[in-house]
Amino acid sequence: MTRYEQIKTELQASPKTWLITGVAGFIGSNLLENLLKLNQTVIGLDNFATGHQHNLDEVQGLVSAEQWGNFRFIEGDIRNYQDCEKALAHNVDYVLHQAALGSVPRSIADPITTNAANITGFLNMLQAAKEANVKSFTYAASSSTYGDHPALPKVEENIGNPLSPYAVTKYVNELYAGVYARTYDFKTIGLRYFNVFGQRQDPNGAYAAVIPKWTAAMIKGDDVYINGDGETSRDFCFIENTVQMNILAATAPDEAKDQVYNVAVGDRTTLNDLYKSIQYALKEYDINVTQEPVYREFRAGDVRHSQADISKGNSSLGYQPKFRILDGVLKSMSWYINYLSRIS
Repeated sequence: MTRYEQIKTELQASPKTWLITGVAGFIGSNLLENLLKLNQTVIGLDNFATGHQHNLDEVQGLVSAEQWGNFRFIEGDIRNYQDCEKALAHNVDYVLHQAALGSVPRSIADPITTNAANITGFLNMLQAAKEANVKSFTYAASSSTYGDHPALPKVEENIGNPLSPYAVTKYVNELYAGVYARTYDFKTIGLRYFNVFGQRQDPNGAYAAVIPKWTAAMIKGDDVYINGDGETSRDFCFIENTVQMNILAATAPDEAKDQVYNVAVGDRTTLNDLYKSIQYALKEYDINVTQEPVYREFRAGDVRHSQADISKGNSSLGYQPKFRILDGVLKSMSWYINYLSRIS
């Protein structure tokens, strides 16, 4: 039995109360679904800036009525300290802080709003969680923190200069977390996400992530744009791996806290290969994509290559990613097809 399987068994035997910020978002709603299926009590906080009610509605349809009854939703904003206090006024054991404004391009276009959500909002939640004396505080960090550090794979202890306002905000989160550990003995875990993808990741909007955006375009027969020559590479991480790491981190022993961990697979996939993987997955659903991608200029703030070393998460937390890139693309494709058919 893996540590993850062991923890899930223990949680079902002794349910806890969890707070998920950004619960109506892509990652937040997947965490909600998995925790409710484990019969946990969940408080959710979201202001719907990037999350959606339809994500919560979908989760409701995937769990039992009794499990859904264990969920309480609070519409609020992490930039408002009182909203953070309100969310934590329910004897919360574990906090999974996912709320943030993602996207490097968005942060370049609007650094002020990104800073308010990702730094002020983070500090509000951190302080409120400390005051509420929660058992653990796990937060969404980012692989963007590695910046211009050239070495591959990315090891948690070695970072470079940030390349975007978004990267700055996520690095500041880690700095604040470290200060709270040293000053208040409030130890947290940061999870540096590497290109998370999967069901309920929004394919629409100016800042849609690459996999849902390309999938939607390929299904519709629209052009798919690749920034650069297509040899840029990323460590794409399926959402169920990310859920595993959040649950492992939240329940980690004290000696594993006051740390950051990579959340990835340890692979490197080029954008050209990613295109072929989505093409292959769609063919499994009798959708034949024949158009070639359109290449354009590299995007500002992007790093050329990214790949994680996940050995620290494995040794300290028992993290064992179950899904590689093609596994995840195949597993999430039916959701994209169904979602796009509903909104078209």
